[in-house]
Amino acid sequence: MIKKIHLNANWQAFLTLYFFFFYFSGITHILLQVTDSTIFVGLRQAIYMSLLWVIPALLIPNKTKLISSVIGIILWFTSLVSLGYFCIYQQEFSQSVIFIIFESNPAESYEFIAQYFKWWMLPVFVGHTIVSFLLWRQVKPTFIPFNRALLISLLILIFLFGIPVLKNYVIKKAQWSDVVYKIEKSLQPAQPWQLIIGYLHYREQLATMEAMLEKNKSLPPVKNLKDKFGDLNSTMVLVIGESTNRQHMSLYGYKRPTTPRLDAMKHELSVFKNAFSSRPSTIESLEQILTFADQENPDLYLTKPTLMNIMNQAGYKTFWITNQQTITKRNTMLTNFSKQMDVQFYMNNSSAQNSRQYDENVLEPLQKSLNDSAHKKFIVVHLLGTHMKYKYRYPDDFAKFNSSEGLNKELNQKKIDVINSYDNAVFYNDYIVTSIKKMMEAKQERSFMAYLSDHGEDVYDTPPHDFLGRNEGKPTLSMYATPLIMWASPAWQQSSNVNLNTNLNMPYSLSNFIHTWFDVAGLSFDDLDIKKSIVNSAFKKSPILIGDPNGNAGLKMLKTETK
Repeated sequence: MIKKIHLNANWQAFLTLYFFFFYFSGITHILLQVTDSTIFVGLRQAIYMSLLWVIPALLIPNKTKLISSVIGIILWFTSLVSLGYFCIYQQEFSQSVIFIIFESNPAESYEFIAQYFKWWMLPVFVGHTIVSFLLWRQVKPTFIPFNRALLISLLILIFLFGIPVLKNYVIKKAQWSDVVYKIEKSLQPAQPWQLIIGYLHYREQLATMEAMLEKNKSLPPVKNLKDKFGDLNSTMVLVIGESTNRQHMSLYGYKRPTTPRLDAMKHELSVFKNAFSSRPSTIESLEQILTFADQENPDLYLTKPTLMNIMNQAGYKTFWITNQQTITKRNTMLTNFSKQMDVQFYMNNSSAQNSRQYDENVLEPLQKSLNDSAHKKFIVVHLLGTHMKYKYRYPDDFAKFNSSEGLNKELNQKKIDVINSYDNAVFYNDYIVTSIKKMMEAKQERSFMAYLSDHGEDVYDTPPHDFLGRNEGKPTLSMYATPLIMWASPAWQQSSNVNLNTNLNMPYSLSNFIHTWFDVAGLSFDDLDIKKSIVNSAFKKSPILIGDPNGNAGLKMLKTETK
């Protein structure tokens, strides 16, 4: 009986010790979950990785108070950063925040930090510190026999690091650097790794991006560049959507009224009925949309100037406004593109893409850009659009669809809920895109806007209606069917001889978009091919090629019959 009580006391001491360490990582993640700001992954990893700090106290129980106090102070200090950041932005601290602080000019960095610190954070920090101290007061040694403590410690290490190595390096045959990166990402939600690994990843991605920029700067400019409208004031805005399948837009015939604002102004718009992305993923798609690369020449983005380079060469002041994540291993190419512009606005510093983030964030910096005194302006607005998780893409006021009305009768309730969330995201995206158009219209200037999405998304659209997302190995029309919409102000129409409505029904690959853009802009140069411009009477229809151009399966033609 005495032995049982002693054993229970030891396990109680173990759990108290664990909870003390977990508190510093868990407090912010629990708040993120309570406010429904992100998915569960961060909290799950914080739960797992907090086990790591129990090991020293297990192995040296007579130093438990000292060990827990030293580790606790470190965890407390780093947790102040993540907790404070949540209090201001309701987001998880990330390497993107570090990027904003270190890569902005001193005035912008000071403004960001000044916004970060508020007077009311002091009592929050005091309360956080008091709770930490009270938890530490409860910490007691866990007197487990050394052999058993050693076994428990080994099991913790195997669970946290051994299994991921076995799964990824041994079974999946991944590169060791990729295995290490995945382990680091698993550690990152926990303290103090959120700051340490966040900074290390920021430095790694920054080095990669700077190498890309140096290579881009070494590219020769396009030859024989001419601007037909060089003496005219011009504002050109390219709005890049995300994961938006045009088959879920009422503007394109969807049964549900998901785009009422675009529907109301469709007589002012040029709506291209058969535009398709070439790749069903953001980076690979934009590498072709924003450069001369295409499916048959996928590496031209490395050897020829980008759309951004040429707009700079043509004398435009250039702006990049993004609501996408800033500098992550996956998004480094996007940050590279943004840094080819004169001015950048990074509006999304979330650690996970699947976090609550609304595209209305782009409207204020867009207004600033439109108000800039430059007589020629080029603005890219990169939205989160309808990216998973769909429910995080729109405020509650835009939760219009909540029933099965207008949907396939074969769908179960779970699928109906997902489709409703997606359609609500499309409904909100309709508000954002039309708001951008109205802001440009209000300026009463010579201006042009194009809106497209990087790729589509299959939201249980394809029979037997059991697939959600994108899979390049098993392509469906929904993964590639994207909106392409253009609008030109009256002043633009009066000065331009380009008929935007020339080929509205022709199949068109967005991999050729760069040729269309410069045809509309009135720019000409040696590499421009007007046969690839959808707004030109010389446009030549070509197959819509999909697939990984560097993969073993090769390219295939997309069947473009619409529903």
